[in-house]
Amino acid sequence: MRYVMPVVIGALYVLVLSLPREPHRRRINAIMVAGAGAAYLSGGGLGGWEFVFTALLTYVAYRGLDSWAFIGAGWLLHTAWDVVHHLKGNPIVPFAHDSSFGCALCDPVIAAWCFAGGPSMSFRRSGGLSFIGNARTRGADHE
Repeated sequence: MRYVMPVVIGALYVLVLSLPREPHRRRINAIMVAGAGAAYLSGGGLGGWEFVFTALLTYVAYRGLDSWAFIGAGWLLHTAWDVVHHLKGNPIVPFAHDSSFGCALCDPVIAAWCFAGGPSMSFRRSGGLSFIGNARTRGADHE
């Protein structure tokens, strides 16, 4: 479960956050990655570097307001920060020792979806997962 649940959580994030229409979907996800950048501020254990990382991810999230690629890059940056915290810092959830490890597995799932252009997703009656939208707009970084 240590490896499976973070991936399931990432997939659930993708399913839920794919519901809003564009451009709101992209903007909401930019805000989410900005929030992730500040997740360790209250006690991440890396001192002033926590502020540097938060500033970096704030800039990336700002650029993500107009670009899915920046949002995906933000989630990968957060993945790297999770690994650093798992090895040297404090966990993202203070009472859950492996929470940063789990976050490092969850974030790339979200990043992959973002690099695909953050397409809307739904379940078909036939039982399969499908992308909604056409190929022209699915991965576009525009309104």
